[in-house]
Order: sequence, then C-alpha cells, then structure tokens
Amino acid sequence: MVIRGVLFDFSGTLLRVEPTAHWLRAVLDEAGIALPGGESARLAAELEEAGALPGGASPRTVPAGLRELWRERDRSAERHRAAYTALARRVPLPRPELYDALYERHMRPEAWHPYPDTADVLDALRDRGVPVAVVSNIGWDLRPVFRAHGLDHRVDAYVLSFEHGLQKPEPGIFELACRALGVEPGEALMVGDSRHADGGAAALGCAVHLVDHLPRDRRPDGLRPVLDLVDRTG
Repeated sequence: MVIRGVLFDFSGTLLRVEPTAHWLRAVLDEAGIALPGGESARLAAELEEAGALPGGASPRTVPAGLRELWRERDRSAERHRAAYTALARRVPLPRPELYDALYERHMRPEAWHPYPDTADVLDALRDRGVPVAVVSNIGWDLRPVFRAHGLDHRVDAYVLSFEHGLQKPEPGIFELACRALGVEPGEALMVGDSRHADGGAAALGCAVHLVDHLPRDRRPDGLRPVLDLVDRTG
C-alpha cells in the first residue's frame, strides 16, 4: 500500500496532558486554596486512581452506576463532562465548585504539551505532501489547543467524536477522517496509543501504528517511525 494520508490520535499520541498533581495544584491556586502538608499530593493520587483527569490514567474501577455513561462518554460534550466530573466526585475536595473547575482546567491549552517530535513529524509529512487528520475520542473542541501550540497549520482536518456522535473504534469515525483528507482507507495510516480504540481503523482497511502513551521526557522520538512507514510505501 502507498500511504497518502495519516490519521493521528490526540491525547497520548501528539500531545500529553499535564500530570494530575499539576492539574489539581493549578485549580487550587486559582481558587486561593492552600492545603496543609501532603494533603494536595494525597488528593492528586486519589483523583488519579479514580481516573478523573481526561487524557490521564484510566480509572482503576468504574462504579456500576457509571459504567454505561463511561462507555458512551465520548459521544457528546454533555456525557463527557458528566462522566469525568462524576469520577472526580468520588474524591472529597474542599469545595464543591472544584469539580467543575478541574474539568474546565483540562480543556485549557496550558494543560497540554506536545511531544518533543510532534511539530517536526507533522512538518515532515507536510513537506512530503501527506495530509494529516486528528481523530479523537473527546468531548470538547481541541482546536484551540493546537492553535496555542502553533500546530494548527500542520493539521488538515479534525474529526472529533462528540461532533459526530461516533467514537473509536467504530469504523465510521475513521471513514469520515479519510473522506476529509480525500484518501481511501487503504491509503491511510492511523497512529495512536490504544490498540482497542485506534486499532479499530484496521477494520476499515487502514494501516495502524501504535505508540506508547508515556510522559514526554520518556518518549522523545516515538512519532518518528511514522515517517519511515510513509517513506517505505512511497
């Protein structure tokens, strides 16, 4: 096959969300809340175990009453917010308004940081004439994040689950992305960090390349093999 278009996942693939402790500290600081001793670290650990940070660690367990909402969370903005704030509420915080503040914080550009090789790999694909789409299971508009980090001009299309009522691994979301790039599924490469979600593109005929969802300092060049795959098929 010849790769004529590349589809990228967002979180854990192109960008990484801030650590849970930073996420909580930013919200506490904005609220003017100072916690004693290791209280902030304890709450951050409990929020991480609950899976309350979108783009962060998955929940250790999902309560029975939330399981259906959790499975469908990426189909709409309302479900996404409801699912993650419900998980956060499993952790007692000093003020009730902090749960919504935490959710709002994770949508801000400063909560996200590109992997070290993201811009270079996207530039190299553009130089090769290979269009790029971002295909994300998400409940909010990530375009401002790409603009803030100077990446928006490197992306040709965004296919976001909440805007279409589709979520990976459903083939339809990958089909929309291929159509947006003007390529056939058999000419597309899906790059992501989830074998289950991103691997769903294979059912449509796309090639799939998986990367490790690691902290930025532990994955300085995890995207560069994408260029080798494109060059090998060109």
